[in-house]
Amino acid sequence: MDALLPFRDRAEAGRRLAAALSRFQGTHPLILAIPRGAVPMARIIADALDGELDVILVRKLGAPDNPEFAIGAIDERGELMLDAAAVEWSGADRDYLQREASRQLALIRERRSRYCGGRPGLAPAGRTVIVVDDGLATGATMLAALRAVRAQHPAHLVCAVPVAARESLAQVGRIADEVVALAVPPAFGAVGRYYQDFHGVEDDEVMAALSGGMGAQPVPEYTVHLHADGHVLDGDLRSPGSPKGLVVFAHGSGSSRHSARNRFVAEALNRRGFATLLFDLLTPQEDRDRAARFDIALLARRLEAALGWARDESAQRDLPIALFGASTGAAAALVVAARRPGDVDAVVSRGGRPDLAGKEALSRVRAPTLLLVGGADQEVLALNRAALALIGARAELIVVPGATHLFEEPGALAQVATTSAEWLARVLSQSRHRGA
Repeated sequence: MDALLPFRDRAEAGRRLAAALSRFQGTHPLILAIPRGAVPMARIIADALDGELDVILVRKLGAPDNPEFAIGAIDERGELMLDAAAVEWSGADRDYLQREASRQLALIRERRSRYCGGRPGLAPAGRTVIVVDDGLATGATMLAALRAVRAQHPAHLVCAVPVAARESLAQVGRIADEVVALAVPPAFGAVGRYYQDFHGVEDDEVMAALSGGMGAQPVPEYTVHLHADGHVLDGDLRSPGSPKGLVVFAHGSGSSRHSARNRFVAEALNRRGFATLLFDLLTPQEDRDRAARFDIALLARRLEAALGWARDESAQRDLPIALFGASTGAAAALVVAARRPGDVDAVVSRGGRPDLAGKEALSRVRAPTLLLVGGADQEVLALNRAALALIGARAELIVVPGATHLFEEPGALAQVATTSAEWLARVLSQSRHRGA
């Protein structure tokens, strides 16, 4: 495999691709991302090149008896790009093509409305345009996107991808003025095999990136090692310059520091100036034991060790520290907050199980506490209302309408991230400094 591969994640691939495209800095390029996977990395590229970011929305037209077989594509202007040979082979007639085109165009417009509030796409005419995807396998979507942009007369059209199949590069090279690919491995296979972390990108991430919220500079990330119960636990610390505070995450049952949801929220906090620490509460062997995942006393000990490490690291800068727990991790966070009132300045619970902390611990929590629960997560909502009564005036319950336990609905996790960032900014700015 190429020495560049595998990429750690899309963020790393985006940074490397931005470096390869650095000659376009100063040209104010238009960066067009193919949703959804390419959008976060395109945000990084746009920021690095001082360009503008938008999505390029195209949909393939499937054959009558095989929707996965593309016989053409349509862009959001309604322009059709048909493969005459494929249309003839599939037996698609004019009526079918009109129906399929109308259906796909409706989906394009719904996605434009969802991502951009109905704002029309940025015009490529006369500009340097860089079309980005997270990888090229067959290249069919990229081909359709390039053709759609080419029809709008860009001054210079670039296809940019971290990794690609050689055959696909040859095809896109016939449409783009320039192709930039960091790696072209043999026997390509699926794009995901070239990333260590290739989690599905949610609509929340797309909307955050398009809103410009990803930040102009990448936040430095460091690997840390925490010692607890005779074990070494791995963690990822991200810290912007002069952070406002440190937020230590405690993941839920069956999850880890790689939790896509926690990372999404952590990145939102990084953009608001907070440092974040995500770490594994359990060793790989312990995580295979279901009982350990629900051992709140064990999870609390691990979180307390992380808190001790964080206090040592932050003492010289006098940073306030918050705990952010999800599911069982929220119970552990509340236990630690009750046990260490002088060291925990705030607690956030996302879809938490505060009942697992126990009534005694909840009644002893002194830190301001935010309980975030999905409106459709009825059982957990009831448990959080009971916890609210026990914690008292120091706690606040916010219900995200229509959201289920994992906040998978469009916009739900973005609301969690925004609400958490705003609440922490307010609460931690009011907390007294250590030793004051």
